[in-house]
Amino acid sequence: MSAPEAPGLRITVPASTANLGSGFDALGMALGMYDVVEVRASDGRSRVEVAGQGTRELPSGERHLVLRALRAASNHLGHDAGALRVFCQNAIPHSRGLGSSAAAIVAGITAGYALAGAELDEGALNLAADFEGHADNAAASLYGGLVLVWRSEHGFHASRAEPHGLLRPVVAIPEVRSATAATRGLLPETVPHADAAFAAGRAALVVHAVTTRPELLLAATDDRLHQGYRRPAWPASMALIEALRERGVAAAISGAGPTVLALTTDGVLPEDVDTTGFEVRELSVDLQGVSVDQLS
Repeated sequence: MSAPEAPGLRITVPASTANLGSGFDALGMALGMYDVVEVRASDGRSRVEVAGQGTRELPSGERHLVLRALRAASNHLGHDAGALRVFCQNAIPHSRGLGSSAAAIVAGITAGYALAGAELDEGALNLAADFEGHADNAAASLYGGLVLVWRSEHGFHASRAEPHGLLRPVVAIPEVRSATAATRGLLPETVPHADAAFAAGRAALVVHAVTTRPELLLAATDDRLHQGYRRPAWPASMALIEALRERGVAAAISGAGPTVLALTTDGVLPEDVDTTGFEVRELSVDLQGVSVDQLS
């Protein structure tokens, strides 16, 4: 007869989209696609098992991102979590601009806080941002809804806003992948003042459009700050964005790409737009953010 499993935690963390056009490193939104991580005590060495996205690609021990983030949170809180057995059921595609790394980091940090008996706080956001270098995806996965993030001399901060109830995001996910580091390398050191002013106005407008005036989404998601410079990384995605925008659909690159985000109010894309090579999915806006359940 096998020994009963040790009690543990189940962490459910949503995917995220970032930027929403010109809100580069400043805006994020949680999406209804979830990774689920279960954490239990182990009587031996720590190990990580993965099912779904990333199977056979990710490390199985302390180098796994969830476990690294958990250890960082434990160290921050002065808690020794000991040896752990972690199981990851991953639904968020990797390297597609849907916040898979941020979700793993948030899951690990949340587990570390829960094991230490601590409530999530702004320190958790800053731990996550330390891993990523920016806070937009992590804040969305932590808090749900629309998030506005900024950085001060005291670290990263975030404020949550409630998306409009009519908003029905659609994502078009290609098979090809991209890496945030590579796409950031395509950005210039400076941009023209007129483009910076354009981006500031549109980033402000997208907050208003997402929360209050969805009919303004097409104008709000226009961008001159980063997408044009990074076109070589995802030409097919940019072609799809342009085709959608020509038909009145508010479309933009999701995060570092190459996924295309369309912010609609009906959950569908025009039938005459060619989406060959993309998996098109309607997703809800996640309003809760990361959650923790006790396992018996």
